[in-house]
Amino acid sequence: MTEKLLARFRLTRQPTLKLYRGFGSPTCVVMQGHAFRQSPLARRYNRVNFWANAWGLLRLFLVRPWADVPVRVTVAGQTAGARTDADGFFRFELELPAPLPAGWHPALAELLDANTGARLAHATAEVHVPYETPYAFISDIDDTFLVSHSATRWQRLWVLLSRNARSRAPFADVAAHYQWLAQAGPATPARPNAFFYVSSSEWNLYDFIMEFADLNRMPKGVFQLSQLKRLSQLRQTGQNKHATKLDRIVRIFAACPGMRFVLLGDDSQHDPGIYEAVVKRFPGRVRAVYIRQVHARGRAMAEAALAEIKRAGVETCYFEHSRDALQHSQKMEL
Repeated sequence: MTEKLLARFRLTRQPTLKLYRGFGSPTCVVMQGHAFRQSPLARRYNRVNFWANAWGLLRLFLVRPWADVPVRVTVAGQTAGARTDADGFFRFELELPAPLPAGWHPALAELLDANTGARLAHATAEVHVPYETPYAFISDIDDTFLVSHSATRWQRLWVLLSRNARSRAPFADVAAHYQWLAQAGPATPARPNAFFYVSSSEWNLYDFIMEFADLNRMPKGVFQLSQLKRLSQLRQTGQNKHATKLDRIVRIFAACPGMRFVLLGDDSQHDPGIYEAVVKRFPGRVRAVYIRQVHARGRAMAEAALAEIKRAGVETCYFEHSRDALQHSQKMEL
């Protein structure tokens, strides 16, 4: 396929690098990204049209990862290098010689020619060092704040194909709840509590999810998504191994050793069981667990997990409407 034809379909075979928002402590930060041989170009329009939306979604899975190529990442003048894995994925932990102040800081990634070391592509993002507040928040995405129908594979796929980031729906009042949490306790608008969004959705959907979160006034946060998928795997979207979700949460706990966490999820998949495992693994570090009621068949499992969490001395809230979750948070006085 020629470059002209690829461009017509909003695809490119130019070397491309994606760098995602990172996080860490003042002395060590984590950065992640992907290198691609083929990737989608930025979407031009957000038309309310099934075919436009469907193609916009399909393009995100028409990727060709670039394996075993050198990548260099720079944060606060400190540089580290490594090679991408079989999925084109890279992950760096950068030790910083001088403490990085709390807040958001720029980061640069560069894709290098394996033979000459010349720069083939670059990407920028931000890295977050949480402010010194007592709490941080870890939230699922699908069916926790974004209506996704994750419990039904084909319904989830239909929603992905027929909607875009501007036409997808959040749950009512969820933004008000999350914004309140971001400023709860001693936090302020200028120094908010940290938010992490951990999902079984794939890295293919990163830009889509970022745009949706920004449009719907969700607190600025770090996204930790799941393994990249190809077009042949599209029908399995959101069906990743949930054990990896626990691993990503564990990394966040390790990066924020002085903080306690509030966990937010739903009963459509495995959040209650994962959060129960987190509570057992990190005694005393979880302040509360919120689970949204979206799937009747998940209720028994969710109630059993929440009972165990409560026995461990952790506050729980099993809610249907975000306004009820907000009232619970206000009464709990984080």
